[in-house]
Order: sequence, then structure tokens, then C-alpha cells
Amino acid sequence: MFENVVYFDNGAATRLDERVLEAMKPYFFDLYAVATSQFGYSLGVDARDALDDARAQIAAALGASPEEFVFTSGSTESSNLALKGVALALGEEKGRHIITSPIEDFPVLYSARALEKQGFRVTDVRVDDTGRVDLDHLRESITPGTILVSIQAANQEIGTLQDVTAIGTICREKGVLFHTDATHSFPRVPLDVREVPVDLVTISAHTIHGPKGIGGLYVREGPALSKAGGTPIRKWMDGGFQEFGLRPGVENIPGAVGFARAVELITPEETARLQGMRDRLIERLLEIPHTRLNGHPVQRLPQNGNVSFRFVEGEALLLHLDMRGFAVSTGSACFSRSLEASHVMLGIGGDHERAHGSVRFTLGRFNEEEDVGAVVEAVADVVAELRRISPLGKE
Repeated sequence: MFENVVYFDNGAATRLDERVLEAMKPYFFDLYAVATSQFGYSLGVDARDALDDARAQIAAALGASPEEFVFTSGSTESSNLALKGVALALGEEKGRHIITSPIEDFPVLYSARALEKQGFRVTDVRVDDTGRVDLDHLRESITPGTILVSIQAANQEIGTLQDVTAIGTICREKGVLFHTDATHSFPRVPLDVREVPVDLVTISAHTIHGPKGIGGLYVREGPALSKAGGTPIRKWMDGGFQEFGLRPGVENIPGAVGFARAVELITPEETARLQGMRDRLIERLLEIPHTRLNGHPVQRLPQNGNVSFRFVEGEALLLHLDMRGFAVSTGSACFSRSLEASHVMLGIGGDHERAHGSVRFTLGRFNEEEDVGAVVEAVADVVAELRRISPLGKE
């Protein structure tokens, strides 16, 4: 039914790579036991070895040790664990102030709001009209009671990259923990925790042609290392002892193996190819009259293009493109089911017209060069038709 769909919504979810599936299969049908200790039965030991190998491989891609990486069910759980875990560990000891930005993805945004209801104070640091954090305002916002700064590595909607090194340096100088959500950038945009002063990093497999339902959280000098000065964090879900005592529950070993294989398959060459396609896509879309690029023109994800079309509703454009066989989204994936204006677009100073007229195009491994020309041609036709009948205005 969907054989001829040209998919430009890889920021929401990606098609599983067949090589990832092949790596996962043995852990569904042969090595299906839970991961037992080295003194358990052999089937469980083999499962444990696979989990340990996957952990080591993903941690290495971050420049971390295996003991600093915790598997989760995805980016939502990882960010919840980061914010709520630090709040549990430091809320009574140091303070109840958290800093984030108004354009974060929902797991951070709503975790912060949930903590607000528990008596924590949340400050939204200013961002400019491209989505970049105001570093001076960040520095000014940190108080003696600040326990955590959570600023994304890359925006899920407009693709803007943050200067995580500069943000982390400010946090380190002020003695404050720094969490970044790298779901949409890792590993296409390198992040080496040996070089970047970051304490917690959220990542996920679903945006890199890996399986859904598996992600992870980097925790600098986490509980397994028991080092003085390590990241103070406590589990926020009750249960067993798994994942160094931070994430209880039976480990998703097929998912972990698939995640590691997906990370391995991302190459600089592929990322460069996507960036070239992205540049051509944006350039041609901006040739359509009354269009505007959203996000930073240079410091942006290699696979992301986001454009606003005046006098057009993004929902209408999405539906017409769908009928022509193209899958795009109106901003972040969650907004396709809502008529509310994107909090990201409003957060960078956009008005409701700009927000509702924005469309996100995100590229992936299975997009081809000809897809760019085809979608631009379709967008130009649909925009012209919608403007012709639109009550919003005329060209």
C-alpha cells in the first residue's frame, strides 16, 4: 500500500535498516533468555555478553566508558531519568532550580513542568530567532540553588544546533550539572564526552534506522563507577537492580544489539550525502515565493530542512503532499495531530501564521537525490494551488 511513498519525516521515525534487523534476530529466537550474571546458565550468559558488547559499542561512540551508559526505552525515558533523577538526588541537598529553553522537545519540556508542580523553579533561557541559546542570559540565570541545565544539542523541529561546548563550559564554571538531548544529532553530529563538558546525554535508536523502544542515557561517572564527584542521580522508577540500579526492568537485548548496529552503520560519508541533499532541498524550496527558512542557516542538523510558506496552512500542505505520495510533517512529529501553534516556532519569535505555515523535511538513509527534485516540484504545485484558494492572502 505504501510502496511508492517518498518519506521525508525521518525526524519522527526512520525505517529499520535490514542489517540492523539481521543483528537483532538471534536475540528473539535463539538467545532469548534474560541477561544473567557470569555464574548463570549459558543462554543467559550469552545474552549478558551481547548486552555488554552493545553497551560498550555505543558508549565508545560517545567517548564514554560502558559503566557510564544506561539503556532505556527511548529518548522520553532518558530525559525523564536525567531531569527527575537529578532532582531526586539534589533537590533537598543543593537547591530546586532548573534551567532549560522554551524550544526543548516534549520529554524535557514536560519533565521540567512536572517538577515545577513539585515545587521546583524552572527558568527558560532566551533563544534568538534561529533558536540559539543566549549564553549571557544562561550565565546570568544560574544561581547558587541551580542544580541542572538541560539544553538540547539540536532542535527536533527547526534543526538548530546548540554550542554544547560553550554551554557545558559555563555550567562547569558555575558548578552546575548539564544535560543535553542529542536524540536528533547523535551520532551524525559528533559528541565526545571527553571533550564536551556534559554530564548527561539522551540518545535514541529510532532516529538512526534502529529499532523503536530503545534508547540510552550517558551518566558521567555514574553509580557503577562509584567515583567521588560523579553525577548525582537516583532512579525514579521502582523495580529491580538492572542498569546499574538506575533503570529497573528486564533488559531489551534485541533492541540494545540493534541500537549498537545502527550506530555502527552511521558514517561521515552518509552524513555528508544527506547534508548535500538538505542544502539542495532548502535552496530550491526557498525559490518558491514568500518562503522563509526556519532555524539556523549554517549551524543546523545535516538532515533537517524547515520552511514556512506564507498564505498556506501547513496541515493543508501536508495532506495534499500525502495524496501525492510524500510524507512530511508540520514541525515536530507530535504537531501533526494538533492545531496548536508549535511551541518551537513561537519560542523563536514566530507568529501564528509562520508557525502554522511551517513544514519540516527530514532526510534519511533511504532518500535518493531524485526525491529532492520530486518533492520540491510537488510542494511548488500545491503551494500555488492553496494560495489561489486561500483566504489568508494572495501572492
